Amino acid sequence: MYEDIPEEKINKFHEKLKKDAEAGGYHLNPDTDFTKKLVRGLIVNEDRYGYQACPCRISSGVKQEDLDIICPCDYRDPDLDEYGACYCALYVSQDVLSGKKELSSIPDRRPPEEERKMQKESKLQAISSLNYPVWRCKVCGYLCARDGPPEICPICKAKKDRFERFL
Repeated sequence: MYEDIPEEKINKFHEKLKKDAEAGGYHLNPDTDFTKKLVRGLIVNEDRYGYQACPCRISSGVKQEDLDIICPCDYRDPDLDEYGACYCALYVSQDVLSGKKELSSIPDRRPPEEERKMQKESKLQAISSLNYPVWRCKVCGYLCARDGPPEICPICKAKKDRFERFL
C-alpha cells in the first residue's frame, strides 16, 4: 500500500522540507536517496496517524503522546549539537555537511514512556499556575504563555497557524 507513494510526491515533499530547513538555518542530510527514504516514512506516518511522526521511532498513534517525536522532533537540536545529526540523520550540522565531521551512531535520547509521563505531569503542574493559555509551535516546540499565539514564531519563523494550544 505505502510502496505506491508517487516519486513526484516524495520529491515535492523533499524540496519543501529542504527549503524549510534551510530557511530555519538547518540542513538536510546530503545523501538524497537516504533522505528521500526518510521523507517517504514521514509521508507514510502522516497518512497513517495524521501527523509526521519520526520515521525511525515507534509512534503510539496518539498525537498528544507523540508530540516530542513529530518531525522535527524535540531531540533534533541536542542531537545536532552533540553528534552532528539528529537520531534518524534527516538533519545534519554544518560540520557534517561540509565534511569536517563524519556521521556516527546516535543514541535515542527519548526517555522511556513512564519517564515521559512523569515529566509531563511535572510540567503540567508547573504550567497550571499560569494565568494565560500556553501555545506550542508545532514546528520547533517553542512555548509561550499569552492570550493567543504569536503571528510568527520567534524561533523558527513558522506562521500563527502552526501553533496549537498546549494548555
